[in-house]
Amino acid sequence: MQKAIYNKNDLRIFVRDMISGKVKTLEFYLNFTLEASREVKKTSKYDSIREEMQDEIYHLDKQMANLKSMQQQMKKVLNSESELAKLGSLVITNKARFYISVSLGEFFFEGDRFYAISPESPMAKKIIGMKAGEEFTLNKIHQKIEAIL
Repeated sequence: MQKAIYNKNDLRIFVRDMISGKVKTLEFYLNFTLEASREVKKTSKYDSIREEMQDEIYHLDKQMANLKSMQQQMKKVLNSESELAKLGSLVITNKARFYISVSLGEFFFEGDRFYAISPESPMAKKIIGMKAGEEFTLNKIHQKIEAIL
């Protein structure tokens, strides 16, 4: 990995704003689907359409609950400094950059690829408690921790 300096507070705000953006987008789709379901005529020939819309609303509600949970989890992510990887740490290995926070997956910040991972993920469980210079193998991929911010 190339050496770069990242501001963890900016990274935390970026992830928080990404989640908020996803919530707003999902709210739009949910409202649109709810409004469309009200417009469907209440005759038996539209039953299958209404049923599909209800399924979609159910799935959107589940996604919204997940995003709201991520927003709550982000409130627990602090920017404290530590030599050991922990919740809120940015762990830079020779292969990737992992932000131990929420399970958001891959994203790009300041032109670099990052992975926001939950502390319950296998990767986080492997690296929490480790420090720079230590090595680990997960899924047959060997990595060395270069820095912990």
